[in-house]
Amino acid sequence: MIAHLTGTLLEKHVQRLVVDVAGVGYDVQVPLSTFYAVGDPGARIALRIHTHVREDALQLFGFLTPLELTMFERLLSVQGIGPKVALSVLSGIEPGDLVRAIRNSDVARLVKIPGVGRKTGERLVLELKDRLPDAAAPIDDAPVEGGDLRDDVLSALGNLGYQRSAAEKSVDRVLKTNGAPATFEALLRDVLKVMAG
Repeated sequence: MIAHLTGTLLEKHVQRLVVDVAGVGYDVQVPLSTFYAVGDPGARIALRIHTHVREDALQLFGFLTPLELTMFERLLSVQGIGPKVALSVLSGIEPGDLVRAIRNSDVARLVKIPGVGRKTGERLVLELKDRLPDAAAPIDDAPVEGGDLRDDVLSALGNLGYQRSAAEKSVDRVLKTNGAPATFEALLRDVLKVMAG
C-alpha cells in the first residue's frame, strides 16, 4: 500500500492533484484544505496517503496533516460513509472543529456540512465519539498567490455545495466585519464559521 508521496505537483484541479514521483504521475484526491495549501504546479509536495482498494479501482487520497488523514480513516469506519463523503466532510469543516463537534455531540453543527444529513450526523457522534484523536493545531495558513480572494472563496463554497446567494452574503459579511485576511484559508475558515451559525 502507498502511505506517503513526495514529488513535484504536475497538475492541480479542485480536490484532485497529479504528483510526479520519479517520473510516475499519481492521481491523488484531496480535501479543499490540502488543495489550497499545496502551492502551484511545479512546487515540491509531500502528502500522507490513504490507499483505497476496490474491485474495479485503486484510489489515492492525500492529506497534508496527520489529523486530516486520521479523521478521514475514522470517517471511513462509519457505516454508510465512503471515501467521497469522507472527503466532502473534511472539505466542509476543519478537522479540529470536526473533532470538537463530534465530542460535544453537536449534531446541529454536523448537519451544516454539505452531504451530511441528520441520520449521518447522529451516526458520526454515536460511532466516533470515543474513538477520536486529540485535535492538533491547524496547519499554517498558506498565502494565496494571485486571483481575487473573494472569488476563490465563493468558488470553493460552490464546490462544497453551498448556494451562491448565501455564500456571497456570508463572504461579504466577513469581509465587512473583519476586513480582508491575508490568506484564502483564513477567509474560508471565517466564512464557514459564519455559515455554520
